[in-house]
Amino acid sequence: MSGLAVRFRELWDEIAPVGRDAGSGGYLRYALTAPELRLREWFRAQADLRGMPVSEDGNGNLFAWWGDPDTDGRAGSGAVLTGSHFDSVPHGGAYDGPLGIVSALLAVDELRAAGVTPVRPVVVAAFVEEEGARFGVPCLGSRLLTGEIDADRAAGLRDAAGVSFAEALGHRPAGADPALLGRFAAFVELHVEQGRALVDADAPVAVGSAIWPHGRWRFELRGEGNHAGTTRMGDRRDPMLTFAFTVLAANKEARLRDAHATVGRVSVEPNATNAVPSTVTGWLDARAAAPETLDGLVEAVRAKAAERARRDGTELTVTRESATPLVTFDGGLADRLTELLAAPVLPTGAGHDAGVLAAHLPTAMLFVRNPTGVSHSPAESATDDDCAAGVVALARVLEELACH
Repeated sequence: MSGLAVRFRELWDEIAPVGRDAGSGGYLRYALTAPELRLREWFRAQADLRGMPVSEDGNGNLFAWWGDPDTDGRAGSGAVLTGSHFDSVPHGGAYDGPLGIVSALLAVDELRAAGVTPVRPVVVAAFVEEEGARFGVPCLGSRLLTGEIDADRAAGLRDAAGVSFAEALGHRPAGADPALLGRFAAFVELHVEQGRALVDADAPVAVGSAIWPHGRWRFELRGEGNHAGTTRMGDRRDPMLTFAFTVLAANKEARLRDAHATVGRVSVEPNATNAVPSTVTGWLDARAAAPETLDGLVEAVRAKAAERARRDGTELTVTRESATPLVTFDGGLADRLTELLAAPVLPTGAGHDAGVLAAHLPTAMLFVRNPTGVSHSPAESATDDDCAAGVVALARVLEELACH
C-alpha cells in the first residue's frame, strides 16, 4: 500500500469499531445516539489536532474550518465546503458517509504537507441525520440549514421510542441559516459508490453528474383484527393481503419503467402470530431517472393498492413523507472536476446532502470504487488504495477551488 493508504487505514481504524453490531457486522449509528455522538466527539478531536475550529449551526451540523473563521466560525467568504455524515441505516455499511469525512480530513493533511495554503477557507462538515433512519426524514440537517424543512416540523419528528428530534438535539433546531450558507462558494461531497459502475470502468474515482428524483411514501392499511384460528377466510378484512399485493405491484411497476421501488420497512399491529392484523404500514422508497417517471410509478402503485384494498375490505391512506427532485450537479463545476481528474462521470440513484445543497450553491460529488457494488449493507467495501486515490482526488479539487 502507498503511504497515504497506510495513513487512511490508521485513521479509519479509529472509528471502525464504533457502532458495529457484533451479530450482523453492520453499523447501528443512528443520529444523536451514543455511537454517532462518539463519532462527533472524534470529529471535534481530529479538527482540534489540525487547529481547525469547529462551529455548529443549531441544527446538529458540525463545521471544521481551515482558514480564518472568527470566534463563532462564520467568517471568511467564498469558503469551499466538503464532508458528509456519520449516521447509518440499520445494520448499514462502514463507508457510506464516514468515508467523506475521513477523506476530507486527510485531504487537508495532504495539502498542508505539500505546503499549500488556502486563499479561501476549506470547511469540513459532518451533517446530522442524513439517512433519516432515526427520525424519518433523510438529509434532515442539510434540509434545516437550507430552509427546505420547517424547524418546528423537524423539532417534532419522533423516533421509534417516541423521542423527538428537539429532545435528542437538546433544543429546538435553529432552522435556515442564510448567513452561514452564503459563506460557501461550493460544496464537494466524496462518497463510496453505491453500485458497480466504477468496477466496470476499471477506475478508482468518478465525478457525479446527477441524482435521480426520489422520495418516501407511507402506505397505511387498516382492516379488522381477529383470531387466526376462528375467523373464516371469507370473513376476513386482512390488511396484510393488501400490503402483500402492494409490494408486488411496486416491484412490477418499477420494472416496467426501468425505475426503482423498494419496501424495506413495515409495521404490523398487533404483530401477533395467531392474529389477523388490524393495521399494516409499509414505506415505499421510489426512485427514477425523470420526475414524470417517478410520479407515474407512485401513482400506479397507489391506484393498484387502492383497488386491492376495495376488494379486501380494507382502507388505504398514502402519505408522502419526503421528496427530492431531480438534481443535476453544477455543469461548469462538474466539467471542471472531470477535466482536472480525468475521471469518468456517473449519475446515482442514491440521495445525499449534496442533493439538497445543490439548489443553493454550486455542488459536485466524487465517488470511490466499491468492489462489491453493495451498499446499505455490511458487504459495502472499498480498498485502502482506492480510498487513498479518493483522498488525492479530493485534495486536488480543494486545491483547485480554494487555493488559486
